Amino acid sequence: MASERRYDPVTGQYTTGHQWDGIEELSTPLPRWWVISLVVCFIIAIIYAFLYPAWPTTKTYYTGLLDWTSHKELAEYQTEARAGQAHWREQIAANTVGDIAASDDLRTFAVAGGKALFNENCAGCHGIGAGGQQGQFPSLIDDDWLWGGTLDDIYQTVTHGIRNTDESSRQSEMPSFKDMMSEEEIAATAKFVLAMSDASVPAETRNAMPGAELYSNNCAGCHGAEGEGMRMMGVPALADQIWLYGDTEEAIRNQIVRPKMGSMPAWGTRLGDDAVKMLAVYVHSLGGGEK
Repeated sequence: MASERRYDPVTGQYTTGHQWDGIEELSTPLPRWWVISLVVCFIIAIIYAFLYPAWPTTKTYYTGLLDWTSHKELAEYQTEARAGQAHWREQIAANTVGDIAASDDLRTFAVAGGKALFNENCAGCHGIGAGGQQGQFPSLIDDDWLWGGTLDDIYQTVTHGIRNTDESSRQSEMPSFKDMMSEEEIAATAKFVLAMSDASVPAETRNAMPGAELYSNNCAGCHGAEGEGMRMMGVPALADQIWLYGDTEEAIRNQIVRPKMGSMPAWGTRLGDDAVKMLAVYVHSLGGGEK
């Protein structure tokens, strides 16, 4: 309903002339500080739009009078960081991984840098904590190493990778026994391999299993008579209760029939030798490294 505007002595404001059921609406102006703040914000926004990238065009964007971009700012930060690290990186490049690990200062720098490099480049497969992913990628924090866990071994592996096109890449291959053994023989071999890692199975019982002779004739040449593996060829041990592709008869059978063989890129050409050395020292420091 409409009524005449009037002065309200309680609030000191005029009404709008609207009222409903005896309730009148006041015409209270916006606070002056709020209006001033709004105007100032508009002015700042207009200035910002001219100084910094803000407007898209049909092909690119308006770069702004200051010609600033976050990419340039990041590049400046990275340049400053590299300059600050130059002294240490030069020493890393000039020393072997063994010398780096033996120096408290260099080892501290290498572990810190290696951790950042690992999280950025390696954690996607091996996990943030380097615990690996069962069925896909090995753990780096235990003492079970396919190619050796010394500093030099890790450095070689990280530099050249595994089963890739690098000339010095570590290479090995497990054949498929699908056409070499019958289904019954494959099942018996899988059962025997699982028993090898079970300490509760007596050696006499295990050696009397049908799969014992099959294992000896087909698998022991690489995996060892006692399932100890062959590190120099990246052949895993089978008697240590550490499984990459599963610890069930079905998983072992699948590995015999359709063997999985992991691949790792050569990081030496991607990251550079000093970065690889830091990665090697960091991985070695995680707890599973060998002397």
